[in-house]
Amino acid sequence: MKKQTKTVKPMTREKFIRRILIWTFAAFFVIAITFLSIRIGVVMSEERDRKPATTTTSLNVLNWTSYIPREVIRGFEQEYNVKVNYGTYSSNEELLAKLTASPAGTYDVVFPSDYLVSILSERGDLQKLDLSQISNLKNIDEKFLHQPYDDGNVFSLPFLLATTVILYNKDKTGEIKSYQDLARTELKNDLVLLDDERIIIGATLLATGHDMNDVFSGALADASRYYNELRPNIKAYDSDSPKTFFMTDEVAAGLIWNAEAILAQEENPALVSVYPDEGFALSMDNYVIMKGSRNTAAAYAFINYLMRDDVARTIVESYPYISPIKNASNINESEIEMIFSKGSYVKNLSKDETKRLDHLWAEYK
Repeated sequence: MKKQTKTVKPMTREKFIRRILIWTFAAFFVIAITFLSIRIGVVMSEERDRKPATTTTSLNVLNWTSYIPREVIRGFEQEYNVKVNYGTYSSNEELLAKLTASPAGTYDVVFPSDYLVSILSERGDLQKLDLSQISNLKNIDEKFLHQPYDDGNVFSLPFLLATTVILYNKDKTGEIKSYQDLARTELKNDLVLLDDERIIIGATLLATGHDMNDVFSGALADASRYYNELRPNIKAYDSDSPKTFFMTDEVAAGLIWNAEAILAQEENPALVSVYPDEGFALSMDNYVIMKGSRNTAAAYAFINYLMRDDVARTIVESYPYISPIKNASNINESEIEMIFSKGSYVKNLSKDETKRLDHLWAEYK
């Protein structure tokens, strides 16, 4: 019996093309899966690098009232899985009192102004910063670094710069350009001033031609005489929200922080903001990490997060102080240069010098 042979039909052109397409798709799928796996691994590695290298789940922060929007804090908590315990204060003196009354390790990150950085570093309360742990340091405009209270940024880095400005309602009073204008009789019981010892005493010194940190008896006597002229015009002291007095039309003028003035002007176009002719105060608020911090890795992560361009922009949109972050700046270069040339920082004084100012402040209030 003959063995039957099986006839093999030749592959049609259509079937050949279909098989090639299937092989090509399968190869592409394998390559895509491999690439995706590698990319996921890289992203996860980058994400691990961004997270604080710590097992802690909390961070204790003290900052000025109305300085960081709650949405920024929530964003950090969600991104880093760190709970932020956020407290506030309304003056450097209040911050110093809280730190003095608290055991070491109570707070991790605080935001003291210029002269208080000097005081805290001299007391040994601050950690030296490891700048290698702050990758977003590159985002800071160098003009804000190496300030006189911490040249070299050993203990601090700039967060926001505030300046004092005169704010007045042009519909209620004539043009105001100087501290002397604030003493005009037409402004009786019509001024709000910052509730800040060094800033207001500094303003009365500037008003009489002295340096805002002058503590010699003759300068303080001049400042006191000017203040007595100004006293009848003062309706209120307020450092928490002086803009409210303008928004409720309770005052015609005042000496307040620049961001408060901007927020008030957004509500009332009749308000005018000016830098006083005699000069004005600068207040640079800074990131510092407290010695004894139990959450140092999370503290560095928090500082680095706030220095991100997008986060810094969110902050100044809500609280329009002057940001040192280049891509979040809300003023131009010429204004920055003018501010640093004409503005003055409050300086750290000796105990005896501070007592003199304390006595004068008691007379003012």
